[in-house]
Amino acid sequence: MDNLEKPRGGRPRAFDPDRALDAAMHLFWEHGYEATSLTMLREAMGLTPPQIYNAFTDKETLFRKALERYHQTEIGFALEALSAPVPTGEAIRRLLLGAAEAYSRPDKPGGCLFVSGALATSPQAQTIADELKTYRKASEAAIAERLADGKAAGDLPEDLSAEGLAKYIAGVMNGMSIQARDGASVEELRALAETALAALPLGRQNQGHDSETGRHAGPFPRR
Repeated sequence: MDNLEKPRGGRPRAFDPDRALDAAMHLFWEHGYEATSLTMLREAMGLTPPQIYNAFTDKETLFRKALERYHQTEIGFALEALSAPVPTGEAIRRLLLGAAEAYSRPDKPGGCLFVSGALATSPQAQTIADELKTYRKASEAAIAERLADGKAAGDLPEDLSAEGLAKYIAGVMNGMSIQARDGASVEELRALAETALAALPLGRQNQGHDSETGRHAGPFPRR
């Protein structure tokens, strides 16, 4: 892990912490945790080592703050989709199409920081990989909660597993993130989202129903 240099005295220049943190967030988003060097951070943030140390302590702390900043500023599309007072199918449609837009914005790095931040890490950065896993699991849990609400409202087959379906949807979003990192356009990501949506049993309780057993016969997990 890169250790940020401690202050050596003198009065540091004033700086905008949000602007500096945004710069660091974009670097981590584009290059990942380990590939982002201290030199890259200093240049992008426009700060001296003492300023960085005073504000963020070390690289790992800076990365964690960047993750918090990303959560606050970049996943509004997901929060809005899952909290919208609309049927379950429309909520998931907004979620996946929102991801297609968010992951392919021309002025931002491709994909999702929670997915690409530490796809490959050394044992020394395992705590960072675990931190990102926690964020991804929280996103999956939020989807599962919305699907459970949809089951209660009658939008989903009663025997369908909200947790299993949430894992599938989260997997689609993770795949979209990787596709975006590989240069997929917004149109290609939208097409991927629409393909996934066409396969989901959202708002279509009677489709995929086995008339002999009375249970859902589709490919998605049952409870």
